[in-house]
Amino acid sequence: PCPLRGQAWGRQEGTKMTGQLTPIAALDILPDGTIRRVTDPWPAPAPGDGALWRWLHCDRTDPAFAEWSRAHLPSLARSGLVQAETRPRFDMLDDGLVLNLRAINLNPEQAEEDMVSMRLWMTPLLVVSTRYRRMFVIEELVAAMEAGRAPLSTGAFAVRLADRITARIESVAAEREESLDEVEEQLLDAHPDRVGTGETEIALIARSIIKMRRYIAPQREALARFAASDAPYITKAERFALREIANRTTRSVEDLDTIRERLASLRAHIDGLNAARIGRNGFVLSIVAAIFLPLGFLTGLFGVNLAGMPGGNWPGAFAALCAGTAVLGVALWFFFRWKRWF
Repeated sequence: PCPLRGQAWGRQEGTKMTGQLTPIAALDILPDGTIRRVTDPWPAPAPGDGALWRWLHCDRTDPAFAEWSRAHLPSLARSGLVQAETRPRFDMLDDGLVLNLRAINLNPEQAEEDMVSMRLWMTPLLVVSTRYRRMFVIEELVAAMEAGRAPLSTGAFAVRLADRITARIESVAAEREESLDEVEEQLLDAHPDRVGTGETEIALIARSIIKMRRYIAPQREALARFAASDAPYITKAERFALREIANRTTRSVEDLDTIRERLASLRAHIDGLNAARIGRNGFVLSIVAAIFLPLGFLTGLFGVNLAGMPGGNWPGAFAALCAGTAVLGVALWFFFRWKRWF
């Protein structure tokens, strides 16, 4: 039977164990790569039942899990599995290892960069993982296990999980880079009217990159430490795979750093465009003011209501004044052009 029914996973959709613990997933992995649902509460397969190892995936906010973990797990492992806030980390303990990873958030109406956390406690015979928000990477792993492609060791499970998480991170980083390419094309194709739109897009991309890098950078260190660990149940091939995943994570961090530098360059370019536009507009206004300054003086002078103004009794005086100001304006324009002021 399928250990996880439907898409909306929760405690009500899990497998109920003795002691009211209801994991999201509770599986024994068999030597042929298939899985078997678990109904007992023990943190390891029963001796002689043919299972290679056991996986319990739980909601960290489940009170029953807190009670179960106090009864079956070391205190340090328990605290790591139920913490509300955590960052990617790797720690070796006498009984096993603790691994915290962050995955891309694919939940509806949530931002991808608000990465979801997965916490693992791993021994040769057991993997206990917890989460708070739904993790699509877990659904992919369970689907592969249901198809008879379950990892045959806890180390292989950790490698497969880290590989899928890293692949999603690489994909999202590539999408951010493509979005930045589009913004660059808009800003560098001689369309200054698009500067405002570019600023909005740059701000959104920058916020996404900052949030992602906050978790991916320490995740690179955690995976590197995991690959360099001397846990006896991690094979040489698995260590090599973990090193490759750590290298891929490093490349993702470098890609994010490159995007961040390109964003800074685009911001400087936008600032330059805005400064040039403001300077150009100010220069035009200055030329207009320089042309109309003497014209304003003349019109102001001839607008006084005092006796003795020339042309006061001549019917053509107004037309002569208009013509004179027009000629003066044109002459000033040619003078500024001759001086190469614009």
